[in-house]
Amino acid sequence: MEKESDRGIRRRKKTHVLPAEVIVEILLRLPVKSILRCKCVCKSWLLLISDPHFATLHFQLASARPHRHALVLIAPSTSQIRSLDFDASLHRDSASAFLNPSFLHSNSYHNLQIIGSCRGFLLLNSCQTLWLWNPSTGVHRKIPSSPIESNGNAMFLTLFYGFGYDPSKDDYLVVKASHNPFSRYIATCVQFFSLRDNAWRENEASHAASCLLSYYGSFRGGLFLNGAIHWLGFPSDESIFDVLAFDLTEWAFSEIPLSVDFVFEGDFEYCDLGLLGELLGLYCVVGCDHSVQVWVMKEYKVQSSWTKTLVVSLDYIPTGHFFLICSTKDGYIVGTDGRCGLAKCNDKGQLLEHRSYCNGLSICNGPSICNGPCLSEVAVYTESLLSLP
Repeated sequence: MEKESDRGIRRRKKTHVLPAEVIVEILLRLPVKSILRCKCVCKSWLLLISDPHFATLHFQLASARPHRHALVLIAPSTSQIRSLDFDASLHRDSASAFLNPSFLHSNSYHNLQIIGSCRGFLLLNSCQTLWLWNPSTGVHRKIPSSPIESNGNAMFLTLFYGFGYDPSKDDYLVVKASHNPFSRYIATCVQFFSLRDNAWRENEASHAASCLLSYYGSFRGGLFLNGAIHWLGFPSDESIFDVLAFDLTEWAFSEIPLSVDFVFEGDFEYCDLGLLGELLGLYCVVGCDHSVQVWVMKEYKVQSSWTKTLVVSLDYIPTGHFFLICSTKDGYIVGTDGRCGLAKCNDKGQLLEHRSYCNGLSICNGPSICNGPCLSEVAVYTESLLSLP
């Protein structure tokens, strides 16, 4: 007669193995940080997770889920870079993590600018050197200098940058527009860097960008959405704002007019673009009202679909500033406070939360308290396992 203890040992020796396709489906739904830890489980998992096809499937699933994005915040006053879940409370420390890009020294963070975001990669400008960086995996690549820079032509000043993805060629493009302010003629040069070709080139239709100059000048980054990079600007001979769009598949510039109800007047102190869910958003700081208007284009490239969704009163923002970044899954909006903090407002424009990242101070009242300049750089990105071509 078999002993009970022997039967127990035999049962423990039995291993229940899930089908391979089930394991793949489970892993595809995990966040990047958890997936990277799973590489250590066994060799088959390591090979699976390292497969570019797996990375593509994971990104497609993550992108399909609304609001599965994160923020990266660079606070120069603290020499820190953070990744934050903006759907969580700003005061929840477990919803943020410190990042340490190995290719940059922390002393250079005060000169670091985020000038593009696409498919989990950020385009960074560090002292005139461009880098592509995946904050989730650490993958990075230095972008070589453009021909204008290589030739030492200091007459050209950078107007704006852009970064996007062309699915038809499985290629990433960096866009750079430069302008010669001393030329008697329109002298805007638009160059494109292809990661797949590892080369810069100019577009024959690049003259289309010469009529639309970046609103705030150098180093403005474009917003990638619907296969195109978008910048806010205005024709050099007019005072009416337009959105300049560059289609990465067609390699063509076009202009998207704002709402006819949007009238540019002297009261507007600042305007720029933001991402509201999967829609293009526009925000404008109105000086006389001490408020921020938020507009949304509910149907892409349809002028009549621009809608003013809410107004944020700056009287309730501790720093008196609010620059829109994105919206949360609850319909709230998140923006920077013009210093080194973030503010979250509800769908009525009322302040819900504010948090400063200036040396641990709860409220940043100015550069003197922050022991130096504390303007932050913030961008939205989707966590991904993707690599570069």
